[in-house]
Amino acid sequence: MSLTIAFWGTGDAMGVPRVYCSCEVCEEARTGGVNRRMRSLVHLDDEQFGTMLIDCGPDWRSQMEAAGLKRIDTMLITHAHFDHIAGLPEWADLCRWMKCRGKAYAMPDVIHDILTRYPWLSSQIEFHPIAGPLRFGSWDVHTWKVNHGKNGYSYAFRFTDSERGRSFAYCSDSIALQGEELLPLAELDVLILGTSFYQEPYPFETRSVYDVVEALALIEELKPGRTMLTHMSHDIDLRRDYGLPEGVICARAGMTVTV
Repeated sequence: MSLTIAFWGTGDAMGVPRVYCSCEVCEEARTGGVNRRMRSLVHLDDEQFGTMLIDCGPDWRSQMEAAGLKRIDTMLITHAHFDHIAGLPEWADLCRWMKCRGKAYAMPDVIHDILTRYPWLSSQIEFHPIAGPLRFGSWDVHTWKVNHGKNGYSYAFRFTDSERGRSFAYCSDSIALQGEELLPLAELDVLILGTSFYQEPYPFETRSVYDVVEALALIEELKPGRTMLTHMSHDIDLRRDYGLPEGVICARAGMTVTV
């Protein structure tokens, strides 16, 4: 019995191409090339708990259409930034027309921020504040706060199936993790980690997400079985060979991973 992770989006907050940009990566993306990236989102499929999304950004409708889905059972939300929650009103509208109630799990502060912006969502979506470990099927889900640099903080999720000895983590928006922030990332079969640039040139105090060079150092320390890099800006060119070590790849939309 396996869980499948499908990458519906692997882009950063602005997506690729960026409207204002004429760089080589954005121009290639405009032709429908390999660098075209919607905002980061993963779809989890497990027969024990149905269909689940992590986050619901502004590309959610297009991503649902591309996947051929008309219903989502459950959603986990990492934080209340636009690129992670802007699709929630459309999900609520789906629930209204399908006569069902969505279930979304997030930390209490994230739910507060969401309902401050979109107070009507609670009429169609049940928001469940996370107060401890969650359980979906055979998976225990641990949620913890991670440093998001100049953007404050986000949350990450670790899924552990102790019965079958498997685990993975989704940590899309973080930087310079240390101490207890790193503990849930140990001994993973799969790590999904956000990396915006290959080697970001801007001052550290202006940054909010790991770059690939920093991520590789972290991966060397943590030694997960496999790592997929996501949340990539237009600095990352998927046509380029970055010489990534074995077991580390840049995720692409439509890619699936089995845990």
